[in-house]
Amino acid sequence: MDDGQKQSYGRLTAPRVTAELNSQSILCLPVGSLEQHGPHLPLNTDTVIAERFAARLAAHVAGRRDLWVVPPIPYGLSPEHAWAPGSVTLNIPLYTTLIEALVGEYVRATPSRAVLIVNGHGGNKGVLEALVHQLQRTHGVATCVINPGSLAASRVQSDDEVPEVHAGISETSLMLALAPDHVQLDLLPTGSFPNPGQRKEIQRLVFGRSGTWPWSSDNPAIATHGVIGGDPRRATAAHGHTLVAAALNACGDVLDRLTPQGPTDERRNHAPHP
Repeated sequence: MDDGQKQSYGRLTAPRVTAELNSQSILCLPVGSLEQHGPHLPLNTDTVIAERFAARLAAHVAGRRDLWVVPPIPYGLSPEHAWAPGSVTLNIPLYTTLIEALVGEYVRATPSRAVLIVNGHGGNKGVLEALVHQLQRTHGVATCVINPGSLAASRVQSDDEVPEVHAGISETSLMLALAPDHVQLDLLPTGSFPNPGQRKEIQRLVFGRSGTWPWSSDNPAIATHGVIGGDPRRATAAHGHTLVAAALNACGDVLDRLTPQGPTDERRNHAPHP
């Protein structure tokens, strides 16, 4: 059993919870989605990435930080993919209620007072950014949301013609590194895609900060075969491992801010640094 599996909360017996966890322990909650990821990736891609990255993180910091990976939330906010067969989306009130209820239960059931949310789905990001304030205020926990793909992108240079958003080179490479048996590149259609002309509309609809727009991954102005990003046939496991390593290395600063070094009582009574 590797260190990530050893740090699986769900594998504990009830008496071991108080024996293994303390107020310095960090609960790591993976959140994902169930939605189309092109012809080549499974519906649960975001959940797989979040959960497996969380396990890698627990192993990466073993001996320095006490991270416990709790069972993932496999559903998210995916209205942009609701056009596709198999995609399931929650609404915002249900989603936020679910996460807040779970965090409250973990606070009640464990001595831990820190929760790190590992988010695998970009569509969850905006709501989670607002929700962490409420979680801290309501439950008295130090909390933070990390997005492994974004952490990696900030450290790995990309020269792709089309920005990486969904099921393209980056996400497919992450899956090749974390769950290669889930990837079916042979199902991708032949022919050239994506269209480099999509760049401008992707920047406007998805990344633009001056205005927020609803968008859909079946819109040919930004997507090809449900993919928004570079040609996934160019994805490699090596690139995926580079992305994972970059994201793991970026997490050191995140954990230092989430649970600053110092006496236990001091950590419990102070909010994390912004």
